[in-house]
Amino acid sequence: MEDVKVLIGSIVTGSSGQTNDDRREVKFVGEKLAEHTEYGTGRTGLITDTRGVTEILYRTEDDWLVVHVENWSKWQGEPNHYALVEVTEADLQVDGRFEALGAEAGYGRPLTLDEVLGD
Repeated sequence: MEDVKVLIGSIVTGSSGQTNDDRREVKFVGEKLAEHTEYGTGRTGLITDTRGVTEILYRTEDDWLVVHVENWSKWQGEPNHYALVEVTEADLQVDGRFEALGAEAGYGRPLTLDEVLGD
C-alpha cells in the first residue's frame, strides 16, 4: 500500500485562458488495482480522443473499494469533473456500474449464453 492523492471537483478553462478550479485533494493509503479509459464519440459518431472518462480502482488500507472518476474534455469551455465513488464488488461485475473497470481488475467473468442471446 502507498499514499494516494486524487482530486475531486471540477476545472474549466475559458477561451481567453481564465480558469475556474474548485478541485480539492483527497489523500488516503491504498493500492491501485486497475485503470480503464473509455473515449467519447465525435460529431461523426466515431471514437474521439477529445472527450472521455478515465476510471481508476483502488483498494484502501481499510479494505474499501473506491473509484476515482475523471470525466474529461480537451475542448475549451468544457469542464473536467473529478469524483471519488465507493463501490462494491457487484458494481465491478457483469451489469455493474463499473463493469469494464472490474474486468480490468479481474472481477469480471465470461458472459453466459443467456446473457448474450437473451431468454
